[in-house]
Amino acid sequence: MAVMARPNLDHEHLGALQDYYAQQRFLPSYSKISELLGFRAKNAAFALMARLRLAGYIRQLPDKRLQPTTRFFERPLAQSKVAAGFPSPASDDLQDSISIDEHLVRHPSRTVLVTVKGESMIGAGILPGDMAVVEKRHAANAGDIVVAIVDNEFTIKRLARERGRFVLKPENPAFEVIRPAELEIFGVVVGTVRKY
Repeated sequence: MAVMARPNLDHEHLGALQDYYAQQRFLPSYSKISELLGFRAKNAAFALMARLRLAGYIRQLPDKRLQPTTRFFERPLAQSKVAAGFPSPASDDLQDSISIDEHLVRHPSRTVLVTVKGESMIGAGILPGDMAVVEKRHAANAGDIVVAIVDNEFTIKRLARERGRFVLKPENPAFEVIRPAELEIFGVVVGTVRKY
C-alpha cells in the first residue's frame, strides 16, 4: 500500500500568520500557532516556524520571541500586466514578490505618509483619503508633485514655474494657482496608496 506525502502547506500557513499579524501587530506564540493552523501538536508549529526562519520570513529574538523580517511583508507580483482597456488572457502567474516599502520607499528615514484631503489634485489621480508617500526634501524640480508649506499650512500641488517664479498648480480646474510670496518645500510625493 502506497503512502501519499502530505502536501506542503507552508505558503498557506504563512498567509494565515500574515493575516494574524495584520490584525494583532505581533506574531502568535507556538501554542496559538497550533490553534490557529489546526495543528494537533505544538511540535508542528515549531517545525513550521523553523522552515519559515530558514526561508527568511521570520527571525527569533534572543528572548525567543518571533519577529517578522522584511521578506514577511513581501506580496506576490504577477508577471502579467492587467489591461485597463481590452481584456487579456487570464493566468495565475504570481512569481516574484516585492514589499510595498521596497517599491515605494527609497529613503525610509526621510519618508512619511500623509493623508490627502480635498480635491485639488484629482487630475493627477490623487484623491481625498489617499495616503501620499512623501520623501522629505527641501528642494524639488518643476513638474514634481510636492507637499509645500504656505502660510503655515500644508498643501499638495504640482510645482511649476511662472515668469521665473515657482508657483503651486492644482490638478483640478476648479482651484486656482497658488503664487506664494514665500514657498517652503516639505517634500516630494513619490507615490500614493489607496484603499477601496
